[in-house]
Amino acid sequence: MVSTPADATTITSDRGLLLVTGGAGFIGGAIVNQALEAGWRVRVLDNLRADVHAAQPATGTEFVSPFVSPFADPRVDFRLGDVTDPAAVADALQGVTVVSHQAAKVGLGVDFSDAPDYVASNDLGTAVLLAAMARAGLKRLVLASSMVVYGEGKYRRASTVDDASGAGAAAVGTPASSAVRPAPRRIADLEAGRFDPVDPVTGEALAPDFINEDDPLDPRNVYASSKLAQEHLASAWARSTGGRVIALRYHNVYGPGMPQNTPYAGVASLFRSALERGEAPRVFEDGNQRRDFVHVRDIAGANLAAIDATGGGAGVMGAEVMGTDAMGTDAGAANGGAADGGAANGAMADAPGFRAYNVGSGDVHTIGDLATALSRFAGGPEPVFTGEFRLGDVRHITASSERLRSELGWHPTMSFDDGMREFATAPLRAAVSS
Repeated sequence: MVSTPADATTITSDRGLLLVTGGAGFIGGAIVNQALEAGWRVRVLDNLRADVHAAQPATGTEFVSPFVSPFADPRVDFRLGDVTDPAAVADALQGVTVVSHQAAKVGLGVDFSDAPDYVASNDLGTAVLLAAMARAGLKRLVLASSMVVYGEGKYRRASTVDDASGAGAAAVGTPASSAVRPAPRRIADLEAGRFDPVDPVTGEALAPDFINEDDPLDPRNVYASSKLAQEHLASAWARSTGGRVIALRYHNVYGPGMPQNTPYAGVASLFRSALERGEAPRVFEDGNQRRDFVHVRDIAGANLAAIDATGGGAGVMGAEVMGTDAMGTDAGAANGGAADGGAANGAMADAPGFRAYNVGSGDVHTIGDLATALSRFAGGPEPVFTGEFRLGDVRHITASSERLRSELGWHPTMSFDDGMREFATAPLRAAVSS
């Protein structure tokens, strides 16, 4: 492990020391920059792995990325190390006030052979971090989670079920507004170009709806499963230690400094990388997949709000929200012992000391909208809609961020058009090694 000590003469804040794991990454770097602006002293723990970062420094002190890098700022105490290394983590936690855990392997990946790396990077790494925090007596954590924990998303029926549907007596009269949890999409349907999930009772296409944090969780690929496991580990840590955790379930994040030309990056980066090469973005399925694209600076802002809240700054981490009255064992006793009754329908029960928040712009667009906007603002070729599909992809996933807005006072600042206009020509990270 290599350390770059911060220049003590440049630090005037007394807010405390923030550790950002994965702080050299796309989202972590944005958090570091906003934390410095907010007066935090910042330490970064990052392993600079080759499938994320284009170049690794020989000494751990000279890394400069093609966008505004935290390593160029002497106020950042950079530690080269891995969250799966107990010694590196213990060293990085010394003197820390609060942890922002961003280090993770992200994206759908290539195939199932990636599973051990996802589990090691995300779940083992989180377990090592939490164990070290328990030993150090640290009580405050903000965890980077993801909207992928919801799986296919939330849907409602397009019409009322009646006798003519052949659904059977139990389903007769089911209202159109009732929620439906679709099964995984069938390969035969996808090959035939039928991409929308269907009502298992009527066979009709389902209408997508907004998910909230209390809806069932249904991870449908390895990455999603590893992110939900991180939440479970953090919840168990909070119960055991009396710590406080906020899990932020990011929607589709984009912005300057995204990695490029990697299967682990988001779709916005893949389209932007294609345009950089002079190629048309290739859009899978029919392009009508609904998403919520949220700018990385808004994600960083949500993290800063959550960091403050873990210390009581927003007034929501006490008994009112984080204690037994709202989500603890007292409420759960009436529901067979589940902390909020959520376990009965597959939702993750908010344990004492644990609170999850969706983080999205609130502005729904399709994958096709994204490709078209980037092509237009970059002056590049129009997107090609291929009809291809990937098993494990979800059709529609959009969630309400009202809880985050109302409880932590966070609001997005970047509109879709303004964000796409900036992103279409913004610098990306250099291409990673293959």
